[in-house]
Amino acid sequence: MKLTVKVIPNSKENKIEKENGILIVRLKEKAEKGKANIALIKLLTKYFNSKVRIVSGHRSRNKVIEIEN
Repeated sequence: MKLTVKVIPNSKENKIEKENGILIVRLKEKAEKGKANIALIKLLTKYFNSKVRIVSGHRSRNKVIEIEN
């Protein structure tokens, strides 16, 4: 299953919200050297209890992720 995710790095807390069919993920990590992407994968893996990978948008705040069943 694929989902659109908007990532907001450098936030005060890690948080997942849903708004208009898009997941908004706030991360404590800064968007440098892939730190935010790693934190995003870890957080979403725990949230969905399934393996998650970034399909597109590695350098963008708007990403498409794939959740494996």
